[in-house]
Amino acid sequence: MSDWLSYTPSDFLLFSARTYYRLFELYNRAIWPGQILALMLGLVILWLLHRGGARQGLIVMAILAAGWLWTAWAYLLEHYDTINWAARYFATGFALEALLLAGTGFVRRRISFQPYGDWVHRAGFGLFLFALLVQPLIGPLIGRDWRQTEIFGVAPDPTVLATLGILLTLRQRLPWGVMIIPLVWCGLSGVTLWTMGSPDAWIMPAAALAALGLAVRRMLSAQEHGRTGSPEAQARH
Repeated sequence: MSDWLSYTPSDFLLFSARTYYRLFELYNRAIWPGQILALMLGLVILWLLHRGGARQGLIVMAILAAGWLWTAWAYLLEHYDTINWAARYFATGFALEALLLAGTGFVRRRISFQPYGDWVHRAGFGLFLFALLVQPLIGPLIGRDWRQTEIFGVAPDPTVLATLGILLTLRQRLPWGVMIIPLVWCGLSGVTLWTMGSPDAWIMPAAALAALGLAVRRMLSAQEHGRTGSPEAQARH
């Protein structure tokens, strides 16, 4: 038992930081110019958040689902699996999340988003903008090659954070089941990057904690509003 306690996360890491980031370089080269299409789809989401419309929720969820499904196959199975045997299990989780997002969009056809509602909605919108426009720049800013950039829709981390941000902008009740896999991935990614000594390792866990806190705050606020707005509460007043 004492031998097991002597292990650290780095003892279980199957690859070096150089190998990990080199994999992103090879992946980006293999899928080029798919990154441009992914960014364009991200801008479509941004436009839909502003525009609204009857099919807003359906299209946004379909784009998010496509990003999760693509990442599951093209990155996790076709590339990450070559250096990490657990990648196939991660891919299963990403494929499941794609189904959950698509189901949310198709089953709850009337869902819509409110990026400029209360401060929780605005924070979610800010998280989406961060994942789409800022997160791809972090790697080059801290010294990594620009060819190793991680882009929304084709790489796990920005796709996960963008999804959490979008879910926080929902007008309707938060689908907690759809948030579980993104939150778990944030923890896994943070541990992996921390073990490799990456200076940006804190971003994913911090974003997950912020998203979880915002979601809980929104749920409690909705419950409080429901109690104060109920006929019983109104009768007491």
